[in-house]
Amino acid sequence: MLVSASDDHAISHNQLKRGERLFYGLIPMGEGAVSCASCHNTRELDTMNWNPSAYDIALTSHEKSLEEFTTVLLSPSGQMMSQVHQHYNLSEDDLVLIKAYLEVVKEEGLTTSKPAITKKFLFVLAIVLILAAITDLAVTRKLRFKFVHAVLILACLFYIVDTTVREAIAIGRSPGYAPDQPIKFSHQIHAGQNEINCLYCHNTAEHSKSAGIPSAAVCLNCHQLVVREGTRSGSFEINKILRAVVNNEPIVWNRVYNLPDHVFFSHAQHVKVGQLECAECHGTVENMHIIRQFNDLSMGWCVNCHRDTEVQFIDNAFYEKYEKLQQDLKEGKREMVSVEDIGGIECMKCHY
Repeated sequence: MLVSASDDHAISHNQLKRGERLFYGLIPMGEGAVSCASCHNTRELDTMNWNPSAYDIALTSHEKSLEEFTTVLLSPSGQMMSQVHQHYNLSEDDLVLIKAYLEVVKEEGLTTSKPAITKKFLFVLAIVLILAAITDLAVTRKLRFKFVHAVLILACLFYIVDTTVREAIAIGRSPGYAPDQPIKFSHQIHAGQNEINCLYCHNTAEHSKSAGIPSAAVCLNCHQLVVREGTRSGSFEINKILRAVVNNEPIVWNRVYNLPDHVFFSHAQHVKVGQLECAECHGTVENMHIIRQFNDLSMGWCVNCHRDTEVQFIDNAFYEKYEKLQQDLKEGKREMVSVEDIGGIECMKCHY
């Protein structure tokens, strides 16, 4: 079977395997040259790899002619790529085969890790052991001591009930969720290292339900003129923003925090009126390369927060209408007013 790498080349299966071996560095590409796969991951990762993945470069190489592809690999313009690619010594045939392998990556995507089946296996095993114990107790009677059946049944039953309850509670919750994003954006660099205020990018948080996703234009305020090449990621990720603007295409970010449809939540109520710091709900994002869900967003978590959180009554015009509570605070009858005191745990406040 032949695989077409371009209009002028047809690649056999054996040649395609050579292209794959070249990419993984199993065939030397020059003295001192590093393999493509050592920088460009071919598997899905849950950590930040600043270099573009094999799938990312497959998407861009697909649009390039062989001549353009050769220029990018052997004569790159970026500072980082120039340093890494300086030892490459590849023939035109080798470049054709690498490009052909990237076409396969483009079609198949990155290799995904198989999900662990430990919990499912143990759950099924517990059911099997209960059935076996009941069968032996009532029919086969191989085990002489009945207390063994009782212990086995009770232990397995406890595990099944406990697992069922835990998994039922976890439905709809995803603490620690950290999806891949279309652009490798690091909050640790932007919010931490460069100390960019959260509201500069998420500028609707003070007056809207949603904190908002910054437009590409906001990104280009810095990256169009001041920073054209990242110190860790080079120019590849920044160029994604530029291409999106030039082609008038939206950047589709993956949502990390998501509440059920029957829950009402307003950032304006919490950020502007409640004067909460972003970190109270989102954690220390300035320490996160890949943003992850910090809290489980359960109803219990929200209710406990409303019971414990003090309302900022002082110099806050929004709460002037609570005259009785204002008077109690002035007279010393109250030390503080919680969100619960102003109806913060009433069902209809959040569910409508």
